[in-house]
Amino acid sequence: MTRASDVELLQRYRRDRRELLSFLLSSDVLKRVVMPPGAVTIEDLGLDEISVDYILECARKGAVLELGKAIEKYHDEINLPPAAGKGLGEVYFLVTHPEFSGPPPTRSPPPIAIPLSPGKLTKNFSIRSNISHPASIGEDDEYDDADEDEELSTEIARRQLLNTTDLVLPLPPFVTGLTDDDLRETAYEVLLTSVGAAGGLISPAKEKKEKKKSRLTKTFSRTKTDKTVPQPPRATGLAGLMDTMRTQMEISVADDRRTREALLTASSTRGGRRMDSMLLPLELLCAVPTSQFSDRKFHSRWRKRQISLIEEGLLHHPYVPLSPNDRTAAELRVLINKLEEAETLPSPAGPAQHAEALRSMRGVGLALAERVGRGDHTGDVCHWADGYHLNVRLYAKLLGSVFDVLDEGQLVEEVEEILELLKSTWRVLGITQTVHDTCYTWVLFRQYIMTGEEALLQHATQQMKKIASDAQRSAQERAYMRSLRCTVEDGDTYKEMSYVQSVLVPIKQWADKQLEDYHSKFGDDAKKMEAIVTVAMVSGRLIADEQEQSGAIRNSGETTAVAKQAEGYIHSSLKLVYERIVEKLDSRTEAEEELEHPLASLAESIEDVARKEASVYAPILSKWHPHAIAIAASLLHGLYQKELKPFLDGVSHLSDDVASVLPAADSLEQYLLDLIGTVSEEGEDNVYEQQLVRYQVEVVSGTLVMRWVNTQLGSVTEWVDRTIQQERWEPVSANQQYSGSVVEVFRIIDETTDQFFNLKLPMRLPVLKALTNGFDSALVGYTNKILVELGDKGDLIPPAPSLTRYKKDVAIKAQSKKKLVDPRLPDERRSTEINFLTTVRLCVRLNTLHHILVQVDALEDHIRERWARKRPRDDVLRSNGTAPSKRKSNDGEAKVKRPPGSKPLDELSAFDGTRKAVNVSIDKICDFTGTKIVFWDLRDVLIDGLYKGSVSQSRMEKVISVLDPVLGQLCDTIDPALRDRIVLGLLQASLEGLLRVLLDGGPTRVFADTDSDMLEEDLSSLKEFFIADGDGLPRGVVENAAAPVQQILNLYSLETNIVIDSFKRASEQMASGGSVQRSGPRIATDADTLLRVLCHRLDREASKFLKKQYKLPKV
Repeated sequence: MTRASDVELLQRYRRDRRELLSFLLSSDVLKRVVMPPGAVTIEDLGLDEISVDYILECARKGAVLELGKAIEKYHDEINLPPAAGKGLGEVYFLVTHPEFSGPPPTRSPPPIAIPLSPGKLTKNFSIRSNISHPASIGEDDEYDDADEDEELSTEIARRQLLNTTDLVLPLPPFVTGLTDDDLRETAYEVLLTSVGAAGGLISPAKEKKEKKKSRLTKTFSRTKTDKTVPQPPRATGLAGLMDTMRTQMEISVADDRRTREALLTASSTRGGRRMDSMLLPLELLCAVPTSQFSDRKFHSRWRKRQISLIEEGLLHHPYVPLSPNDRTAAELRVLINKLEEAETLPSPAGPAQHAEALRSMRGVGLALAERVGRGDHTGDVCHWADGYHLNVRLYAKLLGSVFDVLDEGQLVEEVEEILELLKSTWRVLGITQTVHDTCYTWVLFRQYIMTGEEALLQHATQQMKKIASDAQRSAQERAYMRSLRCTVEDGDTYKEMSYVQSVLVPIKQWADKQLEDYHSKFGDDAKKMEAIVTVAMVSGRLIADEQEQSGAIRNSGETTAVAKQAEGYIHSSLKLVYERIVEKLDSRTEAEEELEHPLASLAESIEDVARKEASVYAPILSKWHPHAIAIAASLLHGLYQKELKPFLDGVSHLSDDVASVLPAADSLEQYLLDLIGTVSEEGEDNVYEQQLVRYQVEVVSGTLVMRWVNTQLGSVTEWVDRTIQQERWEPVSANQQYSGSVVEVFRIIDETTDQFFNLKLPMRLPVLKALTNGFDSALVGYTNKILVELGDKGDLIPPAPSLTRYKKDVAIKAQSKKKLVDPRLPDERRSTEINFLTTVRLCVRLNTLHHILVQVDALEDHIRERWARKRPRDDVLRSNGTAPSKRKSNDGEAKVKRPPGSKPLDELSAFDGTRKAVNVSIDKICDFTGTKIVFWDLRDVLIDGLYKGSVSQSRMEKVISVLDPVLGQLCDTIDPALRDRIVLGLLQASLEGLLRVLLDGGPTRVFADTDSDMLEEDLSSLKEFFIADGDGLPRGVVENAAAPVQQILNLYSLETNIVIDSFKRASEQMASGGSVQRSGPRIATDADTLLRVLCHRLDREASKFLKKQYKLPKV
């Protein structure tokens, strides 16, 4: 422990000792207290010179306490050799001095056998127990130990808090060895002198001897039944403030009275000169006789302090520099030696030499002290305490009085009054406003280090900001501040520092030490860190200004220096926390390493550090460096990359370690990239992002995942082919009217999807698209195979008969310019296949296709949800390895910038091919089903039987009666969502069958113009059948489908001449040499349609026209 920390502990122990003595003297444990001669109250005594052991012995024996003997016993014990330990009434002395005895033994002493009766000891004997005291045995031992541990931990924490080793003022020590107590007492004497110069020094009150009995004496003499005498109220005004200062600076009433009387005596002989212009130590030596001290040793220490102050103030630290050969200074040294020699001489030679030396010293000392310096007024100066660095140390002791002696972390209520009072000492001590601000900053900050009270840190920060820079000072103060310089040892060299530097350099060094590891020093205490950062930055600016002393502040250079300083904190702290993480991981056991790969754990820990950096520390550091978070993220990215790269270079296949490390590394990189992206403005390039070398995790992972995806998709395709080959197209159950193969297809797809997302590897959108495209291709293939199994719809339609004209019992074959080849009837194998395609099996196919649509929507939503959880920050940019940068939108929210034309996953459809193929297949199967029912299943009733012979003999009612149960079966089997589509297909097939009868019915179908009304009625009956009083197809749909048939029916109601004329006009419009027939839906104005109407017309004129125009021979 350093000397500075020893002094702090000594002062704390001294205050505790005084409180203990005050308690003992004011309690009833003492029978009676006898004051020493010349003392009236306890304040007249120095509590530091009273033996506590003597008081405790008197209290134990019930004897009278004589404070004179207590003082003598204290001084007697000082001359005794050092004690190794103390008990009550017992003192053990060491034969040798402990400082020269060497280190303590490193081995433990052998155990001592202590006979114990069985059953008496309830806990094991510890070798760490104190054998000088009896062991406490009982049920409360466990609780006693817990209390001791708690007190020990509290004491350790308190000592760590009070450790000011790192905060020492770099000023050279005093030659004479002045202590902090010497400076404190001298500072109070300077304050009395300054107050006296303003006329505020009051002579001590003289009380009569019969009233000299103090309150403390009355307390000692009273019995337990006596009432406590109330304390007199504290004086107000300057007297009360000075009493507060005396208490705060721990000055006894006797010392205060002695100094006041001496100052008044010395001032009365100066002929009206200011009290603060006297050579204070010399005047006190002359004015205070030995008889005013109750103890000779105390007087000796007091006298030595005054002599040392004269030597320090006039010789070692003079305000006006001395020349090396100054004769006056040499005379003063001789006189000081005579004063010290007189102390050792016997009476009367000693007192005579002492008096003679003081008389001679007055002239020599005043000659040195009254030398005129810069800015002095002749005849009104006395430079004894304003030499640097004696003055600032004395002033620091005065400033220390602003702290409450009972709660050192709090300022007293009179702080403003005290600071105003201390301005009276500026003249004596040579203090300026800048010196005050600098010294007060030091005192506040050091007190904060001692107590940990954050309010003091805030006060110190605000006070530091008040320190004027070199350019802000007046010319006179600037010259004075530049003169306050000293040379201090810095390692093997010596460095010259100004006063501002000597104060701020250790503060900044302490702050730097905290900020260089701010992760462990501050935790989540952002407020404290912000204050420390402000201290470091402000002190750094002032120190740089002191070094430059250019007279102007360079804003740009200052900003750059501050930013560089903040960057240094970030680098240092992050490297330290990174090293701690690595060290912790290296110390893991084998069992812990088996749970997770070290690189994965390292990535998670670094990401936690980055999150804390972004939420707690970066907002503070960004005030001094706008890119603080980007610097931190870049550094963490580079530190982890050094560990990750060898691992990635060795990855060749998918393993547990790879599945553990890659996701963690990718998550870390994406988060760090997002942090880096927050510092870039719209339209600007992110330098940190450009300089970053990516981990390339997505490249390694993408290769591994793509291999897996291709393998799985091959299995899915094979499974789809196998299931559809085994399918019989029977419903799974009464409630599930679709095939079992589609259930198996989606089961394997769902399993593959779950396995894909359970890989936990870094993935990009192209990998997902490859998987979904594979699924889409498999489903499209499944759909196409359903359609291919149906075969050609043309196999269902029988060949159309040859065209004929009306003639009784004769059929005329029509000949055109180009003959058409009739289609062949299906063979037996094809007929068997068609018969296998029952209406139920066709409906199962349709229901299966609809089930695919439903499942595809669910699958797409499921994939989108799983991807959103896996890649919450997914973006199309990252599919090609480029990380997006966040920008600030107008509403202040961070948005992701995408290139033109790119879409997020929510806008991408993964199964468009499947949906398109399914809908096409549904339309074709509905058309196939209607055609099969009409042209294959109901061929005898509709195609071959309707209107056979004559219209009246075979009407539409018979067809509808057969069609009704077929339609009912369709509606019962088909999915409700497809009902209208399949019914529409049946309607269209029925209308095509009706046209087949009307236009290609053969020689057995002839229609007279009188049959048009019945044909109209039959068409209306068919339409109403499918409308079903509103329960079927919408009327508009039915009417639109039947419109072409209605137009052809209207031709049968026209006269033959009109139809022939229409046919001629249509024929003229046909291309030369073209066929009369045409493909596609029939229309009423088409020549082919008009020709077929004439062929089926029961009219001789039509027959003659066909014979003449086409020369149709008799059949």
